[in-house]
Formats: sequence, structure tokens, C-alpha cells
Amino acid sequence: MGTKKKMFLFVNLSAIFGALIMGFGLWVLLDNQSFIAVLQESSTTLKVGSYILIAVGSLSILMGFFGCIGAIYEIRFLLGLYFTCLLLILIAQVTAAVLIYFQRDLLKHEISSIVNKILVNYTGQNKTSEHAWDYLQRTIQCCGWIGPSNWTENVWIRNNTQTLYPCSCRNASIPGTEVQETGLCQSLVPEWPVYTKGCLSSVEDWLLSNCGVILGVCVGVAVIELLGMVLSMCLCKSVHQEVYTKVPKY
Repeated sequence: MGTKKKMFLFVNLSAIFGALIMGFGLWVLLDNQSFIAVLQESSTTLKVGSYILIAVGSLSILMGFFGCIGAIYEIRFLLGLYFTCLLLILIAQVTAAVLIYFQRDLLKHEISSIVNKILVNYTGQNKTSEHAWDYLQRTIQCCGWIGPSNWTENVWIRNNTQTLYPCSCRNASIPGTEVQETGLCQSLVPEWPVYTKGCLSSVEDWLLSNCGVILGVCVGVAVIELLGMVLSMCLCKSVHQEVYTKVPKY
């Protein structure tokens, strides 16, 4: 396979990954049912990050188009532009990964503050973040952030004469009343019939079990970008002079 064909292949792959990155950014911005939705309403960092992902993905798709044109018609300027943009995107990705790693404690603290605020003010009404948190607790079978004790700070539970607990925490394996998906339920006994595991440990377990997949995807994207940069430079060096007449005219 010649350099031009290899270049064309990697340009298309980088454009596909760009579309995936943009799609992930849109999902983070628009999702209203997962753990991301819990953070959206209070985290400015998450919103800014989603816009950055959309911008990076859109730029990758645009550069993929320019890279294809540059590879097909051997236009050095477009090949150089493609190389430069890939380099900038790669630097941005590495910088973001380093910042996330070294600021992980700060990020964890910010997430904990957001979740605790939701738990304290939870009413069970039609609110995106509350329904998303209920969905998370039901899906991964957890209760509270650190544990069920986080719910004791809830305004309604603390100030109510009845023994209330979050319905989405209900452990279906414990006999009792019918399981409800949202809101606050009344317990017939002082001990809550809920899951004992906090959602923090469940989320961490999920990340640890899937870290290989996440790391593999990140490394795969970086390798494709590096190969695309190398091939664009090789093809650029093989083009001895600009031939703008090769560009189709409409």
C-alpha cells in the first residue's frame, strides 16, 4: 500500500474518531438520565469540557476533509495544515489527561459537593438531576454517595416525623412494601430497607473494571493521530511543488 493510500486511510480513521469525540461531547451536554446529568446543572467545568470535546471533534472532522483533499491532489499546504492541527489536538489531549490526573482529588471533591447538595435538597419532584440520581441508584444498586448515611442530611427526611427513605435506594431483596422508582418512601421499621453500598465505590469499581477499555481507546486514538502526522509529512516531502491545478474546479 502506497503512502497516499495509507494517508487516506488514516485521515478517514481520524475523522471517524473525531465524529465519536463530538458525539461524546453532545451526549455529555444533552444527556438527562445518567450520572453525567447529575453533574450538569451545577458543574461549569463539565459544561466547558463538553463544549471543548464538541469543538475538538468538529475540528478533527474538518481536518479529515482537508487531509483527504491534500492526500488525493497532493497539496502541500493542506497536508501541512492537517499535520499542524493534528499536533495541536494531540497536545490538547495529553494536556487534558495530565490535568485530570493531577487534579483528580479536586475533581473528586467537586463531584462530592455537587452530589451532597442534590441529596440535601432532594424532593423527588420532576427535576432532571434528581431523576438521574434515582436512575443511578437503581441501576448500580447503591445508596448515597459514601453510603446511606448521606441521606440523613436531607431536609425532608430530617424534619419529618415519619421514617422516610429514598425510594430508589430500596433493596428489592428485602421483603416489605412495593419498590418505587423515585421520591421518598415511608419505612415501617426504623432500619431502612436500602442498599448499604455507596455510589462512590460503585462508580470507582466501574471505572477500575473498564479502565483497560478506556485506556485502550485513548492510546488507539493517539497512535492513529501520530501515524497520520507521520504519513502527512512523508507525503508532503514527496510532493516537490504545488500543483493547484489538480484541485477540481466547479
